[in-house]
Amino acid sequence: MTNEKKETWMFPRAFWVANTVELFERAAYYGVFIVITLYLSRIIGFGDIEAAAIAGTFSAILYLLPTFAGAYADKIGFRKSLMLAFGLLTLGYAGMGLLPTFFESAGLVEYGDKTVFHGLDTAAQRYAIVPVMALIILGGSFIKSVITGTVAKETTKENRARGYSIFYAMVNIGAFSGKTIVKPLREAMGNEGLIWISYFSAVMTLLGFIVVFFMFKSKEHDGEGKTIAELWAAFLRVMSNTRLVVLILIITGFWMVQHQMYATMPKYVLRLAGEGASPSWYANVNPLIVFTTVGFVTHFLRKRTALFSMTVGMFIMPVSALFMAAGNLMPAGNIIGMHPVAFMMVVGIAFQGFAETFISPRFLEYFSLQAPKGEEGLYLGFSHLHSFLSSILGFVMSGVLLEKFCPDPRLLLTSEQQVIFEQGNIEPLALLTETQKIENYSNAHYIWYYFVGIAIVSAVALIIYGYVVRKLDTKKEIAS
Repeated sequence: MTNEKKETWMFPRAFWVANTVELFERAAYYGVFIVITLYLSRIIGFGDIEAAAIAGTFSAILYLLPTFAGAYADKIGFRKSLMLAFGLLTLGYAGMGLLPTFFESAGLVEYGDKTVFHGLDTAAQRYAIVPVMALIILGGSFIKSVITGTVAKETTKENRARGYSIFYAMVNIGAFSGKTIVKPLREAMGNEGLIWISYFSAVMTLLGFIVVFFMFKSKEHDGEGKTIAELWAAFLRVMSNTRLVVLILIITGFWMVQHQMYATMPKYVLRLAGEGASPSWYANVNPLIVFTTVGFVTHFLRKRTALFSMTVGMFIMPVSALFMAAGNLMPAGNIIGMHPVAFMMVVGIAFQGFAETFISPRFLEYFSLQAPKGEEGLYLGFSHLHSFLSSILGFVMSGVLLEKFCPDPRLLLTSEQQVIFEQGNIEPLALLTETQKIENYSNAHYIWYYFVGIAIVSAVALIIYGYVVRKLDTKKEIAS
């Protein structure tokens, strides 16, 4: 009887409400984030490196602030924090949709019966996107710490792994939903669909606000009402935990590769396979794989340590990057109706998603178990620092590598080709000569070799980390 109780899938109401609104928030976030670099380049008018730097900074700060937002959430309460978060997110996503409208005359150019987006035409107008994205950053910082903190508070040590597998499944259902809406909007509206995705996200976060307002009530209040001095002391304890800091640095390598699904993949696929490709749908392979396998993987490895599970996942990552590189090396011709670059990208993303099922839930479990009672929000906020580092490094690398190995075809057009592009309905890639394509895209797959190397180094580092941790724990047990 005792074992059956420990293995129950029953959780408190607050657990399920938190996971439901997480689904809404993830749908909103991934709907926008999967095309964020396209939005910044095609709608706002930034180049590859600028767009990557802005998107990377956006993502990085979004993952940095939970360290502090989690502490503040422990103080004011999770319900108030969630309402604040969803309110800010709704304003931010709506602002991303409205901003281009405010400067419509600067961003649209008419060529006969065709409207071409050239982006906002002055630096002052372009950078108006920064305060709008700041609202999303502030709102998202509370979500990341509060939802994961709620899962920690509403579960026990015995069922926490299952709780986080449910949480991660909900994350990926939301991610799948958000990415799915992108393709029909782009097909129906062209680049203007990149604007309307923001309105979809605003609706999703507004629904989250309503659900929290009427349904969220947690019975767990340990840690709420702490003083600033107490919170700062707790934060310093986290920062002084060498074991966790080193693990964050190692896992950063995994996320640098993972973030390329947003930093590199959309532009890479559209530039090599053409505008008819569907990068948002290809990206959906990741949450689909995670959703269908995370429960099985968690159950199968339930008796193995979190570090063992993470190590398995880390060695799958370089394989995924190699598959992504392979598409550009294949001969011309479709594979089951898909361009080789697109097909191999899907295969690589599938392996990437499978690796994630071994790593992410167990990483969160590992972190939550290090947290003193009542400080779950603070510790789980800190757990996202790996994505702060990987966003900065991964997105900047992406911008540089894209510009070097897979540049925007619009920038390669001759003056004559530019006239044809702006007056007709021909995509820029189709206007390039074979010589232009060979000179600029024959080595595009080199981008993924860089990330293969990063993934291998990270995997080996995690093995060394696990060995050192076991040795230290053994010495500690002997000494006690």
